[in-house]
Amino acid sequence: MQKTKKKDMSSVPTEELAFQHEEKENRAAELIIANKELAFQNGEKKERAAELIIANKELAFQKEEKKKRAEELVIANKELAFQTEEKEDRAAELLIANKELIFQNEEKENRAAELIIANKELAFQNEEKENRAAELIIANKELAFQNEEKENRAAELIIANKELAFQNEEKENRAAELIIANAHLKKAEQQIAELNIGLEQKIIERTAQLEAANKELESFSYSVSHDLRAPLRAINGFTQILVEDYENQLDPDALEILNEIVGNSTRMGQLIDNLLEFSRFGKQNLSMVNINVTEMIESIVAGLLKEDSDRHVSIKIHPLENIKGDKNMLKQVFINLISNAFKYTGKKSEAIIEIGSYGKHRQSVYYVKDNGAGFDMKYYDKLYGVFQRLHSSNEFEGTGVGLAIIQRIINKHNGSAWAEGIVGQGACFYISLPTLIKK
Repeated sequence: MQKTKKKDMSSVPTEELAFQHEEKENRAAELIIANKELAFQNGEKKERAAELIIANKELAFQKEEKKKRAEELVIANKELAFQTEEKEDRAAELLIANKELIFQNEEKENRAAELIIANKELAFQNEEKENRAAELIIANKELAFQNEEKENRAAELIIANKELAFQNEEKENRAAELIIANAHLKKAEQQIAELNIGLEQKIIERTAQLEAANKELESFSYSVSHDLRAPLRAINGFTQILVEDYENQLDPDALEILNEIVGNSTRMGQLIDNLLEFSRFGKQNLSMVNINVTEMIESIVAGLLKEDSDRHVSIKIHPLENIKGDKNMLKQVFINLISNAFKYTGKKSEAIIEIGSYGKHRQSVYYVKDNGAGFDMKYYDKLYGVFQRLHSSNEFEGTGVGLAIIQRIINKHNGSAWAEGIVGQGACFYISLPTLIKK
């Protein structure tokens, strides 16, 4: 009975060892499967590496193509750079996954070594069996965790591959779009070149026509002035002879008619002079100098007061800004403006003229204001026209060229001229010189 019990007791370790050997074989089989899986993953990694090399070569080619593209390709280049950075991130993730797999292999080898040691120790360390069993359970859980991690990495690789495929497709789409855009650009450049050639030809033709018209107008002006002055002098001279030699023989009506002829011929001479002056200012080049506007205005006012010394005119000159411009032309502008103020206040018992300036939007604005005859604003569009008069010559003498000369001079200075008026209450004339440099 005791021997039977001993045999039964000795069979227990043998069954346990057999069970442990079976477990080791299972672990070995799992290791073989894991190694095959690792070999498959290594093959996949090599394929991914080859794909990455091809992608890098493709990116290098695309970078050379990008250098040939214009500024419109900058956005596509940025997108390609972003895609390259994404691929590098994916490559870095693959490297990390490979390192983790190596680490897992090392861990599995360590576990295998521990199992071998445990099997050798099982023969003489029955008391340690429970501890080793616990370690095996922990190792199995860790292996299960590692397998789960491997599956996660495999899923991430699949997603990365899909993303790379999507990026390649996007790159192809962008390349096609760039080809179409380049074709459109070439077509647009060709059209612009054709339009520029036609425009340049039209400009040359228009310039030639304008030069011919200006020469013809200049010739006509001098011809008219020369042809008209001789008969005007004859009319004026002969009429004055009649008045002087036959004054006693003519009745008052005849003398008045002859005096009217002399006056009209004199006004016609002034009109010819003003017309030539208007033409001269149009073709005269600007000579830009620094101008003391206050000194110029005071000189003009003093001359006009001396010419019209019988009148009492109240003139107020505010502080005036100095400018840079053509001195002779701008002096003519101020002469015309101030003399008009003198003329149109001629019927006022107390004439008031105000001259000043102010700055507005980087412009120098000058004004001459009077309390004279004024004008109706509904006829404003005729104010600066040649020979356009808002008052009859019997009421106020003049040829209607003075304001047109002002307009032409101010336009040559890239400025503007305008006016405001009320019939019977006066007018205010403005000029602005936006391009003139303040002193």
